[in-house]
Amino acid sequence: MNNHASSKPSTMKLKESINPILLYFIHFIVSLYTILTYVPFYFLSESRQEKSNRIKAKPVNSKPDSAYRSINSLDGLASVLYPGCDTLDKVFMYAKNKFKDKRLLGTREILNEEDEVQPNGKIFKKVILGQYNWLSYEDVFVQASNFGNGLQMLGQKPKTNIAIFCETRAEWMIAAQACFMYNFQLVTLYATLGGPAIVHGLNETEVTNIITSKELLQTKLKDIVSLVPRLRHIITVDGKPPAWSEIPKGIVVHTMATVQALGTKASVENEPRSKPLPSDIAVIMYTSGSTGIPKGVMISHSNIIAGITGMARRIPKVREEDVYIGYLPLAHVLELSAELVCLSHGCRIGYSSPQTLADQSSKIKKGSKGDTSMLKPTLMAAVPEIMDRIYKNVMNKVNEMSSFQRNLFILAYNYKMEQISKGHSTPLCDRFVFRKVRSLLGGNIRLLLCGGAPLSAATQRFMNICFCCPVGQGYGLTESTGAGTITEVWDYNTGRVGAPLVCCEIRLKNWEEGGYFNTDKPHPRGEILIGGQNVTMGYYKNEAKTKADFFEDESGQRWLCTGDIGEFDPDGCLKIIDRKKDLVKLQAGEYVSLGKVEAALKNLPLIDNICAYANSYHSYVIGFVVPNQKELTELARKKGLKGTWEELCNSSEMENEVLKVLSEAAVSASLEKFEIPVKIRLSPEPWTPETGLVTDAFKLKRKELKTHYQADIERMYGRK
Repeated sequence: MNNHASSKPSTMKLKESINPILLYFIHFIVSLYTILTYVPFYFLSESRQEKSNRIKAKPVNSKPDSAYRSINSLDGLASVLYPGCDTLDKVFMYAKNKFKDKRLLGTREILNEEDEVQPNGKIFKKVILGQYNWLSYEDVFVQASNFGNGLQMLGQKPKTNIAIFCETRAEWMIAAQACFMYNFQLVTLYATLGGPAIVHGLNETEVTNIITSKELLQTKLKDIVSLVPRLRHIITVDGKPPAWSEIPKGIVVHTMATVQALGTKASVENEPRSKPLPSDIAVIMYTSGSTGIPKGVMISHSNIIAGITGMARRIPKVREEDVYIGYLPLAHVLELSAELVCLSHGCRIGYSSPQTLADQSSKIKKGSKGDTSMLKPTLMAAVPEIMDRIYKNVMNKVNEMSSFQRNLFILAYNYKMEQISKGHSTPLCDRFVFRKVRSLLGGNIRLLLCGGAPLSAATQRFMNICFCCPVGQGYGLTESTGAGTITEVWDYNTGRVGAPLVCCEIRLKNWEEGGYFNTDKPHPRGEILIGGQNVTMGYYKNEAKTKADFFEDESGQRWLCTGDIGEFDPDGCLKIIDRKKDLVKLQAGEYVSLGKVEAALKNLPLIDNICAYANSYHSYVIGFVVPNQKELTELARKKGLKGTWEELCNSSEMENEVLKVLSEAAVSASLEKFEIPVKIRLSPEPWTPETGLVTDAFKLKRKELKTHYQADIERMYGRK
């Protein structure tokens, strides 16, 4: 790999266990094949390596704090996807007129639901799903228009707030388009938020109407509606909910279909709809709250359009033939932006969920097809947690193969890694070795877009190799409408997040306390500041926090102070190297990056999740670990330790055995001695958004984890 790469191929290769003489013979055959295929490859195509070495972004002047811009936007930042389409209703109208009868939103029919009793006595609900049923652009436009008009008949006024608290599904996007058309300010809340966070968001935004599903009404909203005094109308997107005897006085429950019928009936005599301006608020997006109470980020129509313009120009040839699978929360800016990019380019969006995504997913009945097998998507977005899970599952299956199969896979894996590092492709390996792995996601993926958190080099390279497609690693925040950087598809370097998108520019600001300066050699480093039309309006009803995180320069451009620490490579690509809030000063004065420690250890087969912890009153790092059940049970068997899962996790002997594995991995990852966890706590329960210990994007909620493990922190630091 070139000098931009953070990990050499040799450090990420899989270990071969094969007769040395046979291995030499195989390497000779492979070398011969490589030479024979290299000659036509050299003349017929430009090497990916050559493309990768190109300059991708430049500073706009010679000052150390100069902003970096994409080489495609040096003369000015892009802000509009299509001429004249400066609001989201105009973008959808443009797409509807261009792709009128094309299929847009798809949902699988539920054929059957069954309760399946597990060996431990737990009951899992399993589903058998049919084909995808599709709505065309015209269908979605009509449904959205009628729904918006119906909401207007229920008293919803332009420029007032309406909440959506719902799983990712076609009705979510229809409701959103209705709000964009009628200039209603859409308040988005994660479906996994806890009761207090939901109440906070609904009361802070003073909503009178909320759009939800039958399940969320039953499981989350019923218990808290009495704490939201302004609420008047609850609209369920998927039919009539069960009878509700304790419904508070003054609240009416409607179905989406009845509101649409109301809108259809009234559309003739109704007054013309109020059209939004580019500066009007489109969405108030509540963050998942990794650092406390969720904050509402005010995002205008022009912010979203600038953001999706930047993304669309970096993703190559998004076209009508593309199929996108939507399963991440639409209340997350990554998913909403990705779907709006697809909608504006004529792509189909088929809906899914993490529980039905693949044939092996938890809700799919054995023998029936998951959503990726049925839809066969070409585009997919993912957060690192999901990619890490796929990586571990596939590698566990490889370890279970026969010796011959395993060695064949490893030889092909290592060969392809070498070829990728030189910018070459491997069509035979792709066809004969990796086809089965690739079929896990349907077999047609041409681009995986990853965001939400840093992706490890090992996982990124694994996805490149086994799924035979580029992984576009992106960097952005809700406060920058999800837009910041995305790697080029032909740039297979790891550990980087790419050059600035054409809609924004990025500066590095000195952070003296952490020792990061934009004059550092060989690469400038500092706090990442993002500027451009994608930078949002600030936090809803939180002027102090808005002033702390946002500012306008002398030209009137808005900037966001991200709190993340980055460095620029010579070709203009950004690396995220630290985070202000993750940096802890130990008692002896050393600085520890908790994120760096976690990244070094998280990909161990033994680890499902890890949170490093330290404070300035002590001289060492500790950790909370969610172990992999299969791997930990096997380790216990080897060490002669017995007990239930909970007993193993609570065993001090088991903690010490896991700590030995962690320490070895930490040394291999070149962590400093003071960065290596000295004590750990094993958690028998996984961390999911439902537990409140991670966000919907599976980012650690450090404050909640600290509270949850307070007794263990005191034990590990010697206070009984």
